[in-house]
Amino acid sequence: MHELLATFIFFFAVIDPIGTVPVFIAVTRGEDAAFKRKVAYKAVLVSALVLLLFVVVGELLLNAISIPLAAFQIAGGIVLLLFALTMIFGEGKPESEIKSVRDSTETAIFPLAIPSIASPGAMLGAVLMTRNNEYTWVEQAITSSMMLSVLGVVLLLLLLARYVHNLIGDGGASIISRVMGLILSSVAVTNILGGIKDYFAL
Repeated sequence: MHELLATFIFFFAVIDPIGTVPVFIAVTRGEDAAFKRKVAYKAVLVSALVLLLFVVVGELLLNAISIPLAAFQIAGGIVLLLFALTMIFGEGKPESEIKSVRDSTETAIFPLAIPSIASPGAMLGAVLMTRNNEYTWVEQAITSSMMLSVLGVVLLLLLLARYVHNLIGDGGASIISRVMGLILSSVAVTNILGGIKDYFAL
């Protein structure tokens, strides 16, 4: 039970459902309710397909190009750490991605599905949390279900976006994003140290 909760929290941190709400509001500003629902469902579906693709073929792709998983874990940890630091010290996820919305005609795919929901951190996390040499296919399926449950939370929040935004405001979303960034930075450091240990154990 503890491991399931830890996995859920990890994916909650890298996907950042609450931080996606302001991005969704900016993307769909001025549109009717039916259009907003369509964008929400499409964005979450695309995100789920992308992340599941990384779960299934991410490690196989690394093996095909002869990159040790330990090296990928170190690199992934560094990227996760940089991503987390931008959440903590930078503009924050909502502000930076809303700016890209204002200059873009895309809706569900960019920047909502990618990189807001299926972020680089989430893609790397999907591979690292389902390593074939550490986890059985049953464990990988359970991890994937935790990831999909977080995407379920994303969908729920997007469908209730107006109410969530009114409740927490831009400031609340920014605070939560920074807290998630702090959690994610701890996970990133753990991945880096674990990758270094595994690499020199080869």
